[in-house]
Amino acid sequence: MDYAAWNNLCELFFHQARAHKTENFLWAKRDGRWQPWTWADVDQAVRDLSRGLRALGVKTGDRVVIVSENRPEWFVADLAIVACGAISVPAYTTNTESDHRHILTDSGAVGAIVSGPALAKTLLPAAKQSSDCKWLLSMAPLDVQQSSVLNYHNWDSVIGQGKDLPDDVEEVAARVRRDDACCFIYTSGTGGTPKGVMLSHGNVLCNCMGAHDLLEEYGLEKEIFLSFLPLSHSYEHTCGHFFPISINAQIYYAEGVEQLLSNLAEVRPTIMTAVPRLYELIHQRIRAGLKKQSPLKRKLFAKAEELGRKRYHDPHSLTLFERLIDWCLDKLVRDKVRGRFGGRLKAMVSGGAALNPDIGIFFTALGLKVLQGYGQTEAAPVVSCNRSHKIKMETVGPPLKGVEVRIADDGEILVRGELVMKGYWNNEEATAQAIRDGWLHTGDIGEIDSDGYIRITDRKKDIVVLSGGDNVSPARIEGFLTLQPEINQAMVVGDKRPYLVGLLVPDEEWMRSWAKEQGKSRDLETLRDDPAFRKALQAVIEQVNQQVSNLEKVRRFMVAHEPFTVENHMMTPTMKIRRHVIKQEYGPLLDSLYDVKGARGNDRAAAAR
Repeated sequence: MDYAAWNNLCELFFHQARAHKTENFLWAKRDGRWQPWTWADVDQAVRDLSRGLRALGVKTGDRVVIVSENRPEWFVADLAIVACGAISVPAYTTNTESDHRHILTDSGAVGAIVSGPALAKTLLPAAKQSSDCKWLLSMAPLDVQQSSVLNYHNWDSVIGQGKDLPDDVEEVAARVRRDDACCFIYTSGTGGTPKGVMLSHGNVLCNCMGAHDLLEEYGLEKEIFLSFLPLSHSYEHTCGHFFPISINAQIYYAEGVEQLLSNLAEVRPTIMTAVPRLYELIHQRIRAGLKKQSPLKRKLFAKAEELGRKRYHDPHSLTLFERLIDWCLDKLVRDKVRGRFGGRLKAMVSGGAALNPDIGIFFTALGLKVLQGYGQTEAAPVVSCNRSHKIKMETVGPPLKGVEVRIADDGEILVRGELVMKGYWNNEEATAQAIRDGWLHTGDIGEIDSDGYIRITDRKKDIVVLSGGDNVSPARIEGFLTLQPEINQAMVVGDKRPYLVGLLVPDEEWMRSWAKEQGKSRDLETLRDDPAFRKALQAVIEQVNQQVSNLEKVRRFMVAHEPFTVENHMMTPTMKIRRHVIKQEYGPLLDSLYDVKGARGNDRAAAAR
């Protein structure tokens, strides 16, 4: 595939649709069964909807918001918008009314496409307050009250209207240039108000080229993707949406995170893209499940993990006898683990945030190939990824094909290439800060080793500077904490303070088990201040503190009132903690940890270190 040959993403899609007309392409579960859309089905729907949108008045350069769960209609809507020469603006299904209002107003969207009544509840009030939004198109019928709010159109009627118009879609799409914007991806706002990242057709095509070069080592042929990360996130938008088009892969749309494990077993994907939090959750579930197994099964699992880790660190370190045992354990243990993921995964690509190396090595030891990558929305989004022939789990691999990376004098990672965004919509000041002399300033701190592999050490803005002037990486400490089976989530703070303190969310299953053993209430609110419960957590923290330097030790902690979730806005839809939101909620309480009796002595001791 010559990615440089395409003027825009529409040309690529229409080419593939002609070449693979009768082959199955998109899959969704209907009435309990996976049902396919062929390339021809999708092609026709894109053409009809694109003509229908133009009949609604959509013109070149217009913005159209999409609010929908992952499904074939999402794919059709996105391509239909872009084929008009317009710009799609994907929005998270978890957005609040305020979030939608910001995106609609900031982007100046002329209309919005929603999946149905449930998501329309938060979208419609925001659309009413946007002077630019003139119409609403729903994939499923809205109720009478909702449909009377805006200029409402039904999905089938707009497609039906498009069928009656001349088929000039490819002609219109051909006018789109490679450098034209294809989408605005609004950042998920880990540190403030989301900004609209303008990504061009060339940005995405460059990323697809890099992904093709990376995964070609596995032999790309009839690949199967399971799409479950939000398509409104740039990671899924490129890697789970446009990249599969380019390699004639099939896309299955997961029913939801709750059904993910069952969908994995049914679909049996060959390539999986996910964020670290998902791997952490699966790791925790596997560990918890082991406790219910027989002593023999636990022993076999532990041996498989031990030998797998040994092989990862040095492939030639296993003795002949160990290789024989390892071969047997591959059949007895690893085949079952691989089976939970469908049994035919070529690669599991982790991106969107830093993956704890120990989690990656855990899965690798159990026979699953994990490739940690790195990127950000402003780079469309993938910058680098580990290669199959040389995996260094503590790194994010070398730059993708067509990408340049260098380290600035202050340690910041800089990126250059066609993948770099056009800029932030209506924000020239932020654009000028982010892109200087053609280099994207990522805000991440890192280094490049002798093999050209990038190692991320922290976010430039998230580094904690203790009152003694020492820099500490909070993400590193949080990674150690959440590796403990007793701790589900954690955030550490300490900027301008003498030492670190932590905010912990205990693992619910461990908490209930502990409470049952102690004959105590299993309610988190009741346990939070229970001295015995705090003592148990303190013991866990002390274990972690033994693994880190004195500066990195967590001296005090408190238990959060509730888990960090997307619903309470303490996590992004891609499961990264929103530090600014959590600090707003818990700031005074965390500050009080420095003021409790005895803290003065700890302050002096920490400063002395």
